[in-house]
Amino acid sequence: MVSRSLFGLRSVWSAVRRLLVVAVMCWLAGATAHPATQQRTEGGLDFIDTTFENASPVWYERADDGTIQIHLLYDHERSSPNRAAGHIHLRLHGTPGARLTLEFKNLDNVWNGTRASVAGELKTVVVSEDGRDWKPVSTESLPENRVRLTVVMPGPTLYVARLEPYRLSDVDRLIGSIRTDPRVQITNIGKTAGGRDLEVIQIGAGRAPYRVFLRARAHPWESGSSWIAQGLAQRLLKDDAAARGFLEHYTVYLLPMANKDGVARGMTRFNARGKDLNRNWDKPADADLAPENAALERWLEQMIASRRAPHLAIELHNDGNGLLHISRPPVPQLPRHVERMAVLEQLLRKHTWFTEGSTNGAFRNSGTLGDGWLERYGIDAVVHEFNCNWIAGLRTQPLGRHWSEYGGRLAEVFDEYLATVKP
Repeated sequence: MVSRSLFGLRSVWSAVRRLLVVAVMCWLAGATAHPATQQRTEGGLDFIDTTFENASPVWYERADDGTIQIHLLYDHERSSPNRAAGHIHLRLHGTPGARLTLEFKNLDNVWNGTRASVAGELKTVVVSEDGRDWKPVSTESLPENRVRLTVVMPGPTLYVARLEPYRLSDVDRLIGSIRTDPRVQITNIGKTAGGRDLEVIQIGAGRAPYRVFLRARAHPWESGSSWIAQGLAQRLLKDDAAARGFLEHYTVYLLPMANKDGVARGMTRFNARGKDLNRNWDKPADADLAPENAALERWLEQMIASRRAPHLAIELHNDGNGLLHISRPPVPQLPRHVERMAVLEQLLRKHTWFTEGSTNGAFRNSGTLGDGWLERYGIDAVVHEFNCNWIAGLRTQPLGRHWSEYGGRLAEVFDEYLATVKP
């Protein structure tokens, strides 16, 4: 009996020792086998999420000093060395109250075969706790085309974007909200390379003597352009005497999102097949590589054939300067065009917060919509850039509401422009 009891005690003690050894090994594994995981938790960042609508594709790593290095991924132009990275739209997951230092890299873009870093233009971003209410934050330029951003996590998540986002769901919401208005006609003019519908929004009955066309979002990161298109649509559809007067004078045609595939995928410049939709307007569009432009070209030529061509066309963009780009192709009507664009600039200054000015007398940007529509179709067209960092006329960093307000004020600009130049 005694020997059996001793044997039982030895067996129990052996089992306990094995459990203790396993427990110690597990503790050591947790403390030493995954230092990167432990370091990330201690640093306050758990994860960078880029799986949602319009998020920018990135990869990231932690530097020895704790900085989170975020590498933007380029999108590439077809049959060209050109590449672009500059769209930022991320969701940080981390510890509330943690102070995070982010460093954005891979900003050395290539344009016309030459390196041209976007770091110098990346002076601000916007942040939001819920993805709806945004506020601007300044960044810091670093050597070697790098940009640093420091944020404090207000809660478990924080969105970071280069500009206040305007997504496919936003344009769908806009179209849904105005579709049944009797002053609105939605025309599906074709599909993107990825099979998404392209809509032109007509505001006005079409009987007015003048017509204006605007296109937004040829470049996916430039969300300010879509905010402007939305602001104009909403102003023209207000039920007041001014709006009724505008629509008696002119009809507006809006293409609020030209590069839907790029917006959906969080790209920077090109369409899904590597084409820049604000280039090659000096010749017929390639329907295989740029179906978005081919669809718009067909629509325009149908409008011309039915004697409803636009009297003014504006291509909306964002950059780091905000100039009115007046291109000068060698066409007989160039002096008249330049005079009309001077009137447009004057009225932008009069009715909006525009102060940046226009390109010089030697400027030409061949192949842009502003250049190509004038050269090929005789339509007064211009590219209107908007500074992505600063609104000089308001002395503030831009948000969607500022651009939407600008779009609303364009209604009065167009009214006086058309009354003045009488195209």
